[in-house]
Amino acid sequence: MDTVDLALVLAVDGSASVTYDEFGLIAGGMAAALRDPVVIAGLTGGPAKASYCCLLLWSGTGAQEVIADWTRIGSAADAETFATAVENMPRTVPAGQTAIGEALLGALTLLGRVPANPARSVVDVVGDGRSNQGIAPGPIRDRMASTNITINGLCILHEEPDLLESYTRDVIGGPGAFAVVCADYPDFAAAMKQKLARETNAPTV
Repeated sequence: MDTVDLALVLAVDGSASVTYDEFGLIAGGMAAALRDPVVIAGLTGGPAKASYCCLLLWSGTGAQEVIADWTRIGSAADAETFATAVENMPRTVPAGQTAIGEALLGALTLLGRVPANPARSVVDVVGDGRSNQGIAPGPIRDRMASTNITINGLCILHEEPDLLESYTRDVIGGPGAFAVVCADYPDFAAAMKQKLARETNAPTV
């Protein structure tokens, strides 16, 4: 089986708190970050020279969709293929509540079938609200962290200014876990680039 430096699940909030314009800013900002040379260097510059990425869209209980399945990124061309899929992500889940615990379980299932042996496994939870439906995220986070899976967060604060506190308490965990914030959706692309550069161990310049 292939060996890669990183298996990364991008888990994106598609709940009702995210308007269609805001969803477009998430898709575009995430694609722009994935196309950034610094992030590509992080995905392809480790000992194995490759990573695997996938995209999970989620909202309420039972509302999850794998938008882009595991994609091997070993070159800038591979990164562009994945970024294009992210940029064009359809909003296929109902715009319902915010079930972060179930999103984490979905990410865990995806990590169980990554077609490689990753040196690190990371789940990147992007959202603008705390969990308000389904199973609590904390116990799932703890279960994942106990197997050395890292859960990081990107908190968009326009509706819940204290969201970072909630993510820190209930969502992020595992080796080197962290969360970044952006004040509103226009700032999303820069925050996403910062986050991806950090979690892919991109070289600093």
